[in-house]
Amino acid sequence: MPHRRSYTAAAEIDGKIYVAAGMVGNTGRPLALFERFDPIRGTWTSLKPLPLAFSAAAGTAVGDRMYVVGGNSSVADGRQALAYDVRRREWSRLAPLPAPRTNLALAPLGHTIYALGGLDPLHASRTVFAYDVRANRWRSVAPLPTALQALAAVTFHGEIWALGGRNRDGAVVRKVWIYDPSANRWRLGPAMPAPMETFGAAVVGRRIYAVLESKTFVYDARTHRWSRGPALEVPRHALALFAANGRLYAIGGCTVDLVDSSVVESLTLGPRRARS
Repeated sequence: MPHRRSYTAAAEIDGKIYVAAGMVGNTGRPLALFERFDPIRGTWTSLKPLPLAFSAAAGTAVGDRMYVVGGNSSVADGRQALAYDVRRREWSRLAPLPAPRTNLALAPLGHTIYALGGLDPLHASRTVFAYDVRANRWRSVAPLPTALQALAAVTFHGEIWALGGRNRDGAVVRKVWIYDPSANRWRLGPAMPAPMETFGAAVVGRRIYAVLESKTFVYDARTHRWSRGPALEVPRHALALFAANGRLYAIGGCTVDLVDSSVVESLTLGPRRARS
């Protein structure tokens, strides 16, 4: 990346990866930076910055818009919700979150974006807010079975998977919870091999990839099992993880000695033999 940073909000649109906000961890300085990575050309482009600087927000995309929700700083109250239109190249403010949240997770399903858990801002929360992108309106849906922050979320086979995180007692967990939107109900999913928090997660076909520092876990829907994948060369947490053009990209994050990184690593995707 042109700038080293962690705790960013990121999304993939039309094969390009957009990375917004974040922080310089060893100083705690929040950022309004907004940049786009083109995996085919291997180049970064600086885009119009966010209207304010913050970190520990969550990002996702629906259609040709990137959504950035939550996050905190001295000028952000944790309720902010913003959208970037890649065609118009403009940011717009959306209806704010019903409550302030940081270290939350976002996952889209159809025309709805689900905001899961996060800090309230001091304690992990159970709340799940659903945002209707057409009506610009939030509503509450079934809460998480347990309060979580620093979790990851993905859309997988028409449902929302909430992965790992840190609970209200401060323990890092390996549980997976699955939300069925048609029933508005959560159920227990296949637990990850080890506890994880502030990690990157991405869906590639029938697989879920979860990456944190020296740990990479891959869930295969055909076997209903997690296995180990290759570790990062530069171990990092609070990173962004996205698949594009046949590769998996691990972007930025904070190293184990708490120095933010501008490193981008990639992994070729395709048929693989799992390592148990």
